[in-house]
Amino acid sequence: MNTSSTSGRARYASDEERWQAVVQKDRNADGKFFYSVKTTGVYCRPSCPARPARRENVAFHKSPEVAERAGFRACKRCKPTGPALAEQHAAKVAAACCAIGTAEELPDLEALANSAGMSRFHFHRIFKSATGLTPKAFAAAHRSERMRKELPKRGTITEAIYEAGFNSNGRFYANSSDMLGMKPKNYRGGGTGATIRFAIGECSLGSILVAASEEGVCAIMMGDDPDALAKDLQDRFSKANLIGGDRDFERLVAKVVGFIEAPKVGLDLPLDVRGTAFQQRVWQALREIPVGSTASYSGIADRIGLPKAIRAVAKACASNAIAVAIPCHRVVRSDGNLSGYRWGVERKRALLKREEVAA
Repeated sequence: MNTSSTSGRARYASDEERWQAVVQKDRNADGKFFYSVKTTGVYCRPSCPARPARRENVAFHKSPEVAERAGFRACKRCKPTGPALAEQHAAKVAAACCAIGTAEELPDLEALANSAGMSRFHFHRIFKSATGLTPKAFAAAHRSERMRKELPKRGTITEAIYEAGFNSNGRFYANSSDMLGMKPKNYRGGGTGATIRFAIGECSLGSILVAASEEGVCAIMMGDDPDALAKDLQDRFSKANLIGGDRDFERLVAKVVGFIEAPKVGLDLPLDVRGTAFQQRVWQALREIPVGSTASYSGIADRIGLPKAIRAVAKACASNAIAVAIPCHRVVRSDGNLSGYRWGVERKRALLKREEVAA
């Protein structure tokens, strides 16, 4: 199996890897090591924006203390004794996310950038790099999630609209279908009036249920009992109009089954993915793992720019209701061992083995 570099091997273990990190100004290497330049007498973090020195003049150190004992002084440009640049950016992005989440009106880009002490362009780039979303898209996702939580609790839809942070009914209704996947009245009623087609088929891994709204596939579930899968779908969309799929829809199920049996054929489906901004970032990262490869939970956390959010990544994987199309089965522990899988570890092992052959 072709495992990605996120699956547990120590990075920057050799001088060659460290040098490549310096040449590429790799921010992921910050804090992992430091380098000194004998012609200038300074030491830097790997992402230092200064022009790279000649390789023969560079040495590597485990810490600032080691570099200073060797007689080097800290670079005034990258300030290697302070927080890593990625950490500084993460803190500023976190503050902006908090401001967006607590504001009654979305702060404009200029205000957010000023608070972060950056230009609009730089802040926009840093924010998108850290979150996977623009500030505007993040705010929309945040308000959408708040709306989903408020609709079932409030006495009227109007109350929920204002509680979620929209300043007018019109602004919300203009985008309500995109945010909720259905009209707000239907969402509030547990899917009342929404039409979801589904069909259950059989494959070598057991029974498989595929369901789709007008927006795209909203569930792919596997199990041993077809009736249990149908009940799970009914529980998810308790008041939706569930309709058994016709022949055209059954061809969609056949396409999913075909991918499970022969992963090499690929799987490209329109998806109706509904989740928090964080979950969507994780699920998008999962879709970028190639067939035949795996990634660790910590690797996914690194990939989305939140290296400490390993447990949250695992929880997002467990919340995924669209099997194989959002391939959470490709996420393993850092030591390469399989972890839990919503549809059974044996199915996970079988899927990975087939994809290994197909790669």
